[in-house]
Parts: sequence; structure tokens; C-alpha cells
Amino acid sequence: MVSIPVPDAFESRTNATFEALMWALSRPGTLHPLPTSGMAAIAEALVDSECRVYTDDPALARQIASFGAALVTLAEADHCFTTNLTPDLLAQVAIGSALYPDAGATLITTANHGTGQRLRLTGPGIESHTDIALDGVADLWPRRARSRYPAGFDLFLICGTQVMGLPRSTQIEVL
Repeated sequence: MVSIPVPDAFESRTNATFEALMWALSRPGTLHPLPTSGMAAIAEALVDSECRVYTDDPALARQIASFGAALVTLAEADHCFTTNLTPDLLAQVAIGSALYPDAGATLITTANHGTGQRLRLTGPGIESHTDIALDGVADLWPRRARSRYPAGFDLFLICGTQVMGLPRSTQIEVL
């Protein structure tokens, strides 16, 4: 008799979150549903004991520490969770280099989709271009533009119970 393991609620939730994140990066500029809202679900899906993480949220920091991840400064972080996106913060996010692009961080923040600054996205995963509007991340684009691919950072924007991914390979034009 073959026994098939049945995932529990935690495993089902983290698998669904991880799948949404992967679809978000492979189809930049599109929204993908998350099983629960907030950064905690994304932390559950991405963070483990080998990760170095920065967060400005004390409650999230406690949760991340319970996973065994190292809480580090922004410049040292593999994953950066913040709702307070400032030019100072952006200047410290690791972008890697041409030789070590994997040293670039993954930035997770919140944004409002459908209002605000208009952007045109092009690159892998986008047939010709995609136009979007985002509010709450206006200071992000000049810093991101200074990173020369393959260096840079990947970005997940949480919009309520949805997530949008903007990998470092996506070119962003402010309209």
C-alpha cells in the first residue's frame, strides 16, 4: 500500500505563498493572490536558518528569529522586510555585483496598486510591455535604476492580499 503524505495547514499555506511569489517574479507587474495578507506569510515561505534578514517590525523580527534566521543590518541582509521605504534605507540594500549578483537582496514592502506613479515594465516574462500604477514606493525607482544588471535587488510588493514581483531583470520606465 502506498502512503501519500497530506500537508498540514502551515505547509499548505507556505506552499501557496511560495507559488504566488514564484509566479509574481516570472510574470512581472501582475498581481497574484496570497493565502493570507502581510509580510509574515512571506517570511514563513522564504526564511530559514540559513538566511540573513533585516526587518523594521519588532513582531516580525521575533517570528523570523524563531525560524533560526540571523537578524542583521540592512547592508548584510538577504531579505529585507519593511513598510517604511526611505531613500536612506534604499541606499543600504545589498545589490550584489556583476560577479556575484546573488549577493543582491530581496526587498519586501507594501504598495498600493492601481493609483500613484505610472510605470512601464519591459523585460523577461513580459510580452511587449506592461503599464502599472503604484503608490507608496516613488523613491524606489532612481535607486533601482543605478544598479546595472545582473546586480540589483528583487522586489516583492504586497498589495493587500496580493503580491507583485519585480525581478532585477525588469526594466522600469517612469511615465
